[in-house]
Amino acid sequence: MRHFLLFFLCLLFIPAFSQNLSAELDAMLQAKYKAGEPGAVALVAKGGKAIYRQAFGMADMENNVAMRPEHVFEIGSITKQFTAVSILMLMEQGKLKLDDPVTKFIPDYPMQGSTITIHHLLTHTSGIKSYTSLEKWTKVWRQDMKPMEMIDLFKNEPMEFAPGEKWNYNNSAYFMLGYIIEKASGIPYPEFLEKNIFTPLGMKNTYYGSQSKIIKNRAQGYQKQEDYVRAEYLSLTQPYSAGSIMSTVDDLYSWQLAINANKLVKKETIQLAHTPVKLNDGKVQEYGYGWGIGEVNGSPTTEHSGGIFGFLTNAIYLPKEDVFVAVFANCDCSDPGETSRRMAGKVIGKPYPDPVAKIKLDPGYAQSLTGVYEFEDGTTRYITLEGDQLYSQRSGSSKFKIFPQDKTTFSYESGFTILLFELEKGEVKGATVKNRAAITKGVKTNKPIPSRVEIPMDPSLLRQYAGTYEIQPGLNLVITEEDGHLMSQATGQAKIELFAEAPTKFFLKVVDAQVEFVPNASGKFDVVLHQAGQVVPGKRVM
Repeated sequence: MRHFLLFFLCLLFIPAFSQNLSAELDAMLQAKYKAGEPGAVALVAKGGKAIYRQAFGMADMENNVAMRPEHVFEIGSITKQFTAVSILMLMEQGKLKLDDPVTKFIPDYPMQGSTITIHHLLTHTSGIKSYTSLEKWTKVWRQDMKPMEMIDLFKNEPMEFAPGEKWNYNNSAYFMLGYIIEKASGIPYPEFLEKNIFTPLGMKNTYYGSQSKIIKNRAQGYQKQEDYVRAEYLSLTQPYSAGSIMSTVDDLYSWQLAINANKLVKKETIQLAHTPVKLNDGKVQEYGYGWGIGEVNGSPTTEHSGGIFGFLTNAIYLPKEDVFVAVFANCDCSDPGETSRRMAGKVIGKPYPDPVAKIKLDPGYAQSLTGVYEFEDGTTRYITLEGDQLYSQRSGSSKFKIFPQDKTTFSYESGFTILLFELEKGEVKGATVKNRAAITKGVKTNKPIPSRVEIPMDPSLLRQYAGTYEIQPGLNLVITEEDGHLMSQATGQAKIELFAEAPTKFFLKVVDAQVEFVPNASGKFDVVLHQAGQVVPGKRVM
């Protein structure tokens, strides 16, 4: 009877736990994806079964269509998993080798004195210039283009580094892989996906993307400016094998189950995709073939995110716990990456700490932590104290609040970064930054923290700078004067105040960046942005 009672109590406990977990996940997602705004779909699966499947917000604001779990999203760079596995399928069939040079399939591709292999393309270590970073790409992204026309767009760009020397996320490389799949298989890339992956796996709601084809349950994509607007048009011939697939969270889980069961390639082959790449100097980068290699509070993950006009997606698999988490959002203003990782942490019983202080620091000790820290990865961080709040700011980046979890461990106000201060006989010697799997150590220097002095400005002088400035096509900086304050707002971003340090020079406090106003021929002003060593001009358009 005692064993029966214990078993019965366990049965009662399991549903209660699931309900509590569901309520926590609901609260987390509802706070981020609000009713009446662009939304998201979330799926959590464990042990081969979905345990959480919910939708939030709107799939189509214009037609008042609420989001449902069945809605189809553009999944962006999660496409790279499908491209990588397609390459591995062709490898197993003997139609290509990972060490084949790209010129075996694209004979006129200029190697520029290097040997670029399929392995380099798969691992983002080719050194090829990514076409999505080219200004000339922004002028053609509405056009339907054939694969070789796109390759011609970037193939003559200078190499960024020798193959295997560095890691740099690269859409050109994965675009080239799609064309290699076509040459090796003898059929177009979309047909290869349909014939060899989508149909065999029963992925009935997964497509090679199209902006003109009628796709049932298609979610509309949005961007945020002053208000929400429909996403900028992008021909899906442009992302191609680097980002053109459309799918649902259910189908993506079917894909994960197929990968787990080795339905498409052998176990030892998929292990290649989940193995971090080693660079020429022996350093390891946490990326394999189409998958990032990470962790959630010490539990290993394979994962990828996607970003394309109007959509942001994220999918994580934790093999040890057999847990899958996917969150798809239909506005590229709301990254689901942090949310999906926090969800994963809750599901496996390893939740991330809330960004709040757990202890109160002695003011003198807090002051001793401030200073300039130089890290082994070449970055510099400034630790500052305002009132009783500590901040961390990487040179060229934003300033974030940090909260003590104990005397030496601090969490950031957003994300998963942990800052660990190192003490020696009570004196602060250095710090370690841990951002998931990435760890870098730094030393505290005697250098002074850079400071800028704000000067007063007459509102009438500030108003002469009000206007819209084009930084690049599709990205504007709107400057306004509001009650004696000069405000700036980049397309899709929050409004930020600018502070004068000279009549034409302003700085930001939340980000290590400056804005300079330069007279132009029309008697008004253009702008020059200074951030992280880059100088970016912008012309006044309104």
